[in-house]
Amino acid sequence: MSVLSGKKIVLGISGGIAAYKTASLVRLLIKAGAEVQVIMTPASHQFVTSFTLSTLSKKPVYTDFFNSNQATSTWNNHVEIALWADLILIAPATANTISKMVTGACDNLLQAIYLSAKCPVYFAPAMDLDMYIHPSTQNNLKVLESYKNLMIPAEKGELASGLFGEGRMAEPENIVAFLTKSLSKDKSLNGKKILITAGPTYEAIDPVRFIGNHSSGKMGFDIALAAAQEGAKVVLVTGPTQQHINHPLVETISVLSAQEMYDVCHQHFDGVDVFIGAAAVADYRPKNKATQKIKKSADDFVIELEKNPDILASLGAIKKQQFLIGFALETENEIEHAQQKIRKKNLDLIVLNSLNDQGAGFGVPTNKVTFIDKAFHIMPMELKSKEAVAVDIVNKIKEHYA
Repeated sequence: MSVLSGKKIVLGISGGIAAYKTASLVRLLIKAGAEVQVIMTPASHQFVTSFTLSTLSKKPVYTDFFNSNQATSTWNNHVEIALWADLILIAPATANTISKMVTGACDNLLQAIYLSAKCPVYFAPAMDLDMYIHPSTQNNLKVLESYKNLMIPAEKGELASGLFGEGRMAEPENIVAFLTKSLSKDKSLNGKKILITAGPTYEAIDPVRFIGNHSSGKMGFDIALAAAQEGAKVVLVTGPTQQHINHPLVETISVLSAQEMYDVCHQHFDGVDVFIGAAAVADYRPKNKATQKIKKSADDFVIELEKNPDILASLGAIKKQQFLIGFALETENEIEHAQQKIRKKNLDLIVLNSLNDQGAGFGVPTNKVTFIDKAFHIMPMELKSKEAVAVDIVNKIKEHYA
């Protein structure tokens, strides 16, 4: 299994003759299991067609900030594309594009995405020999690396000018090998096993009705993917949800009720290093489930409820070396209630979100959380996408094992 499997890659193509190689590069990245979004500069269309790259990547290729036709006009949001990416690969990176990356010039969509990036950026220089060895180019390469960009070294060989020397873009196979080696070193959760719960639970009233909540399960699924992308083996126990995940390191187990989730978590808990309780588990369930659909008859109808088992507290009571992370969704006295949960449930970290914060809670793509550890250090975070929050949570796990 390739470390590129499940990775979201923005492939930026600038206008050099080596752009013709990107068709093979896209094919190899897709074959390795990556999801590829191609961004072309206007000049690159002189060397390779967007139709070819779109067909290979199975995604539309973007060049401009706006896609216009007679009926509609849509915006290619450079910030969203940059945040979507797990890594950005600029290949070929021409002398012109490298210069713009150094100076911050922003005259096309690719440059805007680069300047918005929070993920690792790799670049593969490609130009003629004299351009490559020119002091200004060599200085630009050093500056880009000082910005923490990762250079995939140019190779020696016959160049488009007929000269022989350094400046050829690395061959697609070598670019993929470089990425694979680099990402393998960065997978700090290799060998770790993480158990995650996600989604709501449904507590049956009768065969057709249930008590539930509005959790979409997205937060738990995003955490599972972020952990797997860092090399962890993940067991994802999920209640009913429309979310999907496709990653070879993620095993998904579907359950319906809190009791079922409790049982599965206890079956797997001994063998894991980390438990993350991201599910919105129902606190109560009907004491007596009707075996037949309850008919509408009386004006009043009373359901007697009993408490569900507390999954997180039960695991906290038996934990050994496991790192336990809980979630708290509060509406008042948020910090105080979260700290009580840390003590009561023997947690190492709690992720607090408040329904009083705009953009947080169920059914929205964003979240605003505050991390509180068992020493009651309070770490408020800004409003972010749930994918970005998931990365922050996984980083907390990496810090624990650093």
